[in-house]
Amino acid sequence: MTGPTRRARKEHEDRRDHEGRKLRRSFGWLAALGVILVICGLVGLVYTGLATLTSMLLFGWLLLIGGLVGLLHAVQSRGTNFFWLAVVVAALNIAAGVVVLRHPTGSAEALTMFAALLFLTGGVFRLVGSVVVRGPQFGWTLVQGAFGVLLGVLVLVNWPESSRYVLGVFFSLALLFDGLGLIAIGVGGRRVIGMLTDDGTTAEPTEPVTGEDQDRSHN
Repeated sequence: MTGPTRRARKEHEDRRDHEGRKLRRSFGWLAALGVILVICGLVGLVYTGLATLTSMLLFGWLLLIGGLVGLLHAVQSRGTNFFWLAVVVAALNIAAGVVVLRHPTGSAEALTMFAALLFLTGGVFRLVGSVVVRGPQFGWTLVQGAFGVLLGVLVLVNWPESSRYVLGVFFSLALLFDGLGLIAIGVGGRRVIGMLTDDGTTAEPTEPVTGEDQDRSHN
């Protein structure tokens, strides 16, 4: 193997190792973010009241920031047919964000009531649909409908006390499962990159065969 060929192979291996380290570092940060989300989810499940208040504050800020961005976009696109509609939607988002930030407890009660009604109506529709249609997923749909009705009734019976922990539990469970998913992706990605880096081999470039080499091999 000549000097330039060996140098090219060395550069290729160094570049491959560098890209592998970058990918492993990225997957490592992804797994670390997952660990943080899992910890936040577990803390939220323990302190459901704090999780509910945090979720409402985040929801209020999202509404407020989204309304301001929508208003800015509407001003930039003035003169179009949807200008006033965009302004109205942005104003509603801003107003809702201000109300949620100023009255997080009352907003939590309203959202809890809305969630309970969604569970209840969705469960009833699933129950009726499963009984009427009786499709291949009859049993599973029936169980889902019964669970939705039961959850909606439980939340409504304990309302407004249930508003102190229902949203916090949902928010914490979402953080927990999202964190577990990120951990799985990060650890799996690092393992795959490590296997490719350790087992990946680069074929040695072959030098072109000249006429002189052919004559030497015949002799």
